[in-house]
Amino acid sequence: MTRIILPGKTIGIIGGGQLGRMMALAAKEMGYKIAVLDPTKHSPCAQVADVEIVAPYDDLKAIQHLAEISDVVTYEFENIDYRCLQWLEKHAYLPQGSQLLNKTQNRFTEKNAIEKAGLPVATYRLVQNQEQLTKAIAELSYPSVLKTTTGGYDGKGQVVLRSEADVEKARNLANEAECILEKWVPFEKEVSAIVIRSVSGETKVFPVAENIHVNNILHESIVPARITEELSQKAIAYAKVLADELELVGTLAVEMFATANGEIYINELAPRPHNSGHYTQDACETSQFGQHIRAICNLPLGETNLLKPVVMVNILGEHIEGVLGQVNRLTGCYLHLYGKEEAKAQRKMGHVNILNDNIEVALEKAKSLHIWDHQEQLLEGKR
Repeated sequence: MTRIILPGKTIGIIGGGQLGRMMALAAKEMGYKIAVLDPTKHSPCAQVADVEIVAPYDDLKAIQHLAEISDVVTYEFENIDYRCLQWLEKHAYLPQGSQLLNKTQNRFTEKNAIEKAGLPVATYRLVQNQEQLTKAIAELSYPSVLKTTTGGYDGKGQVVLRSEADVEKARNLANEAECILEKWVPFEKEVSAIVIRSVSGETKVFPVAENIHVNNILHESIVPARITEELSQKAIAYAKVLADELELVGTLAVEMFATANGEIYINELAPRPHNSGHYTQDACETSQFGQHIRAICNLPLGETNLLKPVVMVNILGEHIEGVLGQVNRLTGCYLHLYGKEEAKAQRKMGHVNILNDNIEVALEKAKSLHIWDHQEQLLEGKR
């Protein structure tokens, strides 16, 4: 018989960032208590938690303490010490397990897992030395992308090779870390599907989001995605296949490329709630955060229907003053701030969900606030 974690019990969260915070808020609405482990005192999640443990993520004693006071443990990001996760798997209740996280922590093993599930990825080569890099470039040609196999987020740890002029930068990156070289996918849209699977195997997928990045950081998510229904259903089907093949418990964000000729290629996976799913907080019957809590506690999953079209716009450090100055104009908008004390440039400080029956009107509303004008200029330059 599978375990059910009832409201009133304590959920331990590894990671005190905004994802942990929103996870905790959803859990507390359902009657759960929260313990959080994070190296930074008074982290965004700790601000709303019942118990705060301040320690590095690889501090096994701190992990053990978290386990002792928690009825179930989850995590909000990928870069967790695998040794600690294995300990939790053996000595505590970690329904997500350690295997999926271990696969997705390395881009090479992640690509292998996706291919094993029978799903398409960009052609790639493992690069562990300069000779392999030279061979990989010769085989895949230009354009292509060199990425470190571990670490790296929001565009960090990668080099785009458009011509021979970019090879030197690629060689420098290959000297620093193990990498993979990926053939460039000529995509028309970047999209994502977030799938949730409970301990008992119940599965739900949220509507597909169309994602627009600026400087490799997510700027906007548009839902429903402006792609064909056939492509949308293909993306949802791929997410369901991965949830089953990877024996998912919890949340999996599947980032994909949609091409003009009707193909979908899987780019990368994130085994946790995801930035491109923040729209679910106000536009869906159940949020990704509430759904994640239901999944790990083995409660029935909520419905994922889209209640109204939505544009989610990220608020970075450089936008926060503009947003606060426009609060009185946020009619039809739902503001979420993360409680971060210092507003740094390109640091995610919050997001706003703009709902409207007409998605173009919602996009125009975001533009009319003039908070993200710099992003709009960068987008125009990329097109």
